[in-house]
Amino acid sequence: METIRSNTTATAPAPTPVALRVTVEDVLRSRHSVRAFLPTPVPRSTVERLLSLAARSASNSNCQPWQVHVVTGAAKRSLTAALLRAHAGDDEGRGRDYPYQPEQDGWCEPFRSRRRRFGESLYRDTLGIRADDPGARLDHHRRNYDFFGAPVGIVLTTSRHPLQSALVDAGLFLQALMLAARGNGLDTCPQASVIDFSPVLRRHLLIPDDQLIVCGVALGYADPAHPLNHLRTTREPVGSFATFHGDEAD
Repeated sequence: METIRSNTTATAPAPTPVALRVTVEDVLRSRHSVRAFLPTPVPRSTVERLLSLAARSASNSNCQPWQVHVVTGAAKRSLTAALLRAHAGDDEGRGRDYPYQPEQDGWCEPFRSRRRRFGESLYRDTLGIRADDPGARLDHHRRNYDFFGAPVGIVLTTSRHPLQSALVDAGLFLQALMLAARGNGLDTCPQASVIDFSPVLRRHLLIPDDQLIVCGVALGYADPAHPLNHLRTTREPVGSFATFHGDEAD
């Protein structure tokens, strides 16, 4: 590069970083739920870009029924404090918009066993928490309401009017958001726990009644030193869930 000589000292601009080339397969294989984040801020422009990419998701008749509420800084701290108060016993703050999952004794196989294995790998194997230590389990669960320390918390909602198709569309948006984040060097954790306190979310984020609160999402940079981020869950082989109809030659 030619040096520009002048009476003042010129500083050459920093080179533009070369974007890391990743494939869809890369981000699918590297995405995992992160439950411990660094405090490193995520610029609003980055969040907006990720949301713009997620908005490319398919939706029924292109209805695009999703809405998102992004909380950072003081707004996130205020919401976290309210969620923790509700979790500690404020019954008026409890309530879900839809039955996300069965009650504790309502799980059937094979889902009961898969859920149990996940709980054991999280609490016993990763965190060293015994099954007879409910206090330690509760302490970990409370971290959900600070979005696991992530600098960005997102609450995903969808319109009630397209009925259950809107939940499918919201799921497509959620997956696209998580993959877009991973492709840009960020990490996420989808969180059903926050919807246990939908009245709190509605009050703090001014969510109207015609919006169904789907889930939360923690967004930021994973803390590589935290043992939680070494946890990897297994996946069932294709043969266990796929049925092929027709000849292989087809």
